[in-house]
Amino acid sequence: MKNIISKYFFLLNVFLFSLSFIQCSEDYVDGSEKGTIKGIVVKHQSNEPLANVKITTAPTTETVFTSEDGSFIIKNVPLGDYSVKAELRGYLMEIQGANLVDYGQEVGLVFEMKDDNSLNSPPSVPQLLTPADNASELGLNVEVSWNCTDADSDELTYKLILKNNKNDEVLTYENITEKFFTFENLTFGTSYFWQVIASDGINDEVYSNTFKFTTSSIPQNRFHYVKLEGNNHVIYSSDETGNNFKFTQESVNSLRPRKNNSASLVSFLRMVEGNMHLFTAKLDGSDSFRVTEIPLAGFNNNEIDYAWSANGSEFLYPNYNKLYRVNKDGSGTNLVYTTDDGNFITECAWSYDGSKIVLKTNNIEGYNVKIYMIDLMGNKIKTILENVNGAAGGLDISVDGSKILFTRDISGFQNQFYRQLNTHIFIYDLNSDNVEDISDLSNIPSGFIDIDPRFSPNEAEVIFTQTSNDGRSQKDIYKVSLNADNDGRLTRTLLFENAWMPDWE
Repeated sequence: MKNIISKYFFLLNVFLFSLSFIQCSEDYVDGSEKGTIKGIVVKHQSNEPLANVKITTAPTTETVFTSEDGSFIIKNVPLGDYSVKAELRGYLMEIQGANLVDYGQEVGLVFEMKDDNSLNSPPSVPQLLTPADNASELGLNVEVSWNCTDADSDELTYKLILKNNKNDEVLTYENITEKFFTFENLTFGTSYFWQVIASDGINDEVYSNTFKFTTSSIPQNRFHYVKLEGNNHVIYSSDETGNNFKFTQESVNSLRPRKNNSASLVSFLRMVEGNMHLFTAKLDGSDSFRVTEIPLAGFNNNEIDYAWSANGSEFLYPNYNKLYRVNKDGSGTNLVYTTDDGNFITECAWSYDGSKIVLKTNNIEGYNVKIYMIDLMGNKIKTILENVNGAAGGLDISVDGSKILFTRDISGFQNQFYRQLNTHIFIYDLNSDNVEDISDLSNIPSGFIDIDPRFSPNEAEVIFTQTSNDGRSQKDIYKVSLNADNDGRLTRTLLFENAWMPDWE
């Protein structure tokens, strides 16, 4: 009996050991059954691969980063359910599920990551500040301002739209980073409509309301002159106190303004394809019109001058040794006069009654000067200046035709650069043949010259350019009164700095 019981316990122990062995074997197999999670990360919509994206799982396994082609792989992942997370700075986090149920299973995932700008707020609607809506009587340079904010502190850029009530032109000014801007070179008597568009570079553009402002009417300025800006000469229109505007733009070279009150136009010279031509424009500088087909020409473009008729219907102008006449609309060009010695006609002045013309002629170097008067048939009436050395010019004629204004370098100096050393203004009286030195009477500074003289509208003064005789220094516009003081001297007064070729009508 004892042997039977012992045998029974032996068999029971064997059974339990075997059961224990089987149980341990099952735990080992479960722990070794693993799979793989792999995938690719791309940018939303563009499908551009994203590198260096951090890939993690929950429950935690291995942390990996995507390669250059956006791919990743996590091996030896125990079977089970996982959340797989993709993270990259500047992009919204993405999470996907992965379920591994079979040994050796591979789960493939595709992440499309959106940049975190999807949570970005657009800028506020720009609020227009100045000028106030419907502001009027503004100048030709108008500064506008506005306010605009961004909740995300993004850098904002602005675009301005400008329209007007006279044509279909729409001007767009882009990439503005400040909250103000100046519209320049506007037109007189015009209503403008402006709008601001804000952008943060992320969201859709935001549009402001539209404001309106109106510029002042055209001023009846009596002064016109030239300034050098960059490589070109620009004509300005001004009153005597210095309130001015650009009559022409710096993109073109414009010279010799001449206002005609009868025609309500300002004429000027401008280079066109290497030739000097005569133009007209309205008093605000608009509607420029080329008058001449045959160009103005001579020894020096800065010395060439022309003349209006008093009634504003015609011009006289030189072309080498010829003098032409042309209507202001460009029609009726005809030859008036040709010099008998082949010298060039550089300047001309036309009497108020239209019966007399004063000419200045010179050789190809600008010398051998003659100033004389002819009638419309080309007959010489009077010789005013001849047989002198040095430069001369600056012609103008008084309203009654009795006085001729001109300049002459009294030093008699001549060289290849047409330098003037001591140029004075003179008034020649046709009735008495008397010549008066205006520069000497008004105490011209030593080392300076007076050029480009014109009678004032009432002929009680002369406007002119004063500059150093070095040919390089600043030019300034002065006027001199023809009424002498008790000492017999004349007073010169500065009008406009850094300017020349004055006109006073």
